Amino acid sequence: MKRQVCVDNSLIGQIGKGYLVLIGVSDSDTEAVADKMIRKMIGLRIFEDENGKTNLSLADVEGSLLLVSQFTLYANCKKGNRPSFIEAGAPDKAEALYEYIIRECRKSVPNVRTGRFGAEMQVSLVNDGPFTILLDSETL
Repeated sequence: MKRQVCVDNSLIGQIGKGYLVLIGVSDSDTEAVADKMIRKMIGLRIFEDENGKTNLSLADVEGSLLLVSQFTLYANCKKGNRPSFIEAGAPDKAEALYEYIIRECRKSVPNVRTGRFGAEMQVSLVNDGPFTILLDSETL
């Protein structure tokens, strides 16, 4: 199952087994928050073992990461029909934290691919199994 990201019809990142991670950054996020999120994400046991139980982590299955910046995760649609992105982090801060997350993930995951910060990307996902998980720093 492929997960991939393209910019201007050119493939810039692709993985097989692993996680496609959409990363949204708010103004209140920090490297400490990112570290907590990374530990949780990498440690999740959501891959099936030999008995069909979701008991294996990304490392256990030698999985990959495809990390894609996605400020629209902070869309606020409570009022009216036009989303507000006021809760999204400022671009300079968000890009720096996105790059930090990439560097930190590469320390423990051998195959990390990325999107391109601020680019209009075409992201493809074939979801292999029942998991689509939202990790929210406000609730961890």
